Amino acid sequence: MPGELHDDTVVIEDQKEGTQLYNKGNFGYPVKGGGLELDLMEATFLVECDRLQVMKDGTPMSFGEIFRYSSTQYEKFDISYLVYNDMRNRGFVVKAESGLFDLSVFPRGFTMSNSRPLYLVRAVSERETLDLETFSKEVSHTESKGKKLLYGVVDEEGDITYYHMSSKDLSGSSFHSSSKHIAKGVLIGERVLVFEESQIDCLRGMGFYGKMMGGVLQLSLIECCFLMEMGDIEVTSQTGETMSPEEMTDLGMRVQEEFELRLDAFRDLRRRGMVVKTGFKYGAHFRVYEGSPDVDHAKYLVHSVNRDKEMMWPEISRTVRLSGGVKKEILFCRTGNPMEYLEFKWFRP
Repeated sequence: MPGELHDDTVVIEDQKEGTQLYNKGNFGYPVKGGGLELDLMEATFLVECDRLQVMKDGTPMSFGEIFRYSSTQYEKFDISYLVYNDMRNRGFVVKAESGLFDLSVFPRGFTMSNSRPLYLVRAVSERETLDLETFSKEVSHTESKGKKLLYGVVDEEGDITYYHMSSKDLSGSSFHSSSKHIAKGVLIGERVLVFEESQIDCLRGMGFYGKMMGGVLQLSLIECCFLMEMGDIEVTSQTGETMSPEEMTDLGMRVQEEFELRLDAFRDLRRRGMVVKTGFKYGAHFRVYEGSPDVDHAKYLVHSVNRDKEMMWPEISRTVRLSGGVKKEILFCRTGNPMEYLEFKWFRP
């Protein structure tokens, strides 16, 4: 069917043909007095599918011509179109958006007349950066409207990987419970050792702190800093000098990268009742349990980042794939006030 190009829209003047196109695929918007108005995303897709012939000044436009023209009208049209095309071919009704999001997607099998958008979609290139400040606002916006946020990431060959983005409000059952008895620890290298059996039992009972080694409890610097802040352990050096919480934190910052970021996340997770252990072998800061590590598997991997962190999509892709391979959910902890836990999950529409 023919349509006439008018700046950034294509108009189908024949009412019957326009109604048919609208009813069979929810393309365009009906025009008062008859006919149908298509945006350039829809028109380009219909030309590619041989369902529309776009006329410009009386001359038909090829797919290449309408694609190039549309790319001059909209920034990143090529990226958005690839995601639009993919979603349409998956059977979804898709509409172009302006503002924060590129596309709105309706539930499969539904139309604009009998449903509301299920997904709001950002279409991005794999070479773009993800700014966590903007991302946090997008998550809040979509969740406040009862919708899901998807990112369609287009690689250099035009293939698309989808990620479902959301926030998590974590809560566990292993809340820290201080003991009346203060444990005594000795700093040796980058760990603190507790030798007294009764003190070891107290620390383990408080929240599964540390790891046993030949009848001795070894605590990480992160765990020790938190326990010192809670007033549950006193630490001395090998020469017998008592260390303050500030000195322990300074040591951690000298010998370990991103120690402050990790400590901020550790504090918050512990206060939420989570058991927190190192996630080094999984490529993340922490592996996190909702209950006892002796009974449950770690549900989450948590990586702590600055509030203004910018991330590259290849980095996100590697992290998400790795977490999926070990059947855990990857969360990025955006430190500050408030602490935020942002989830990136591979998604198949």
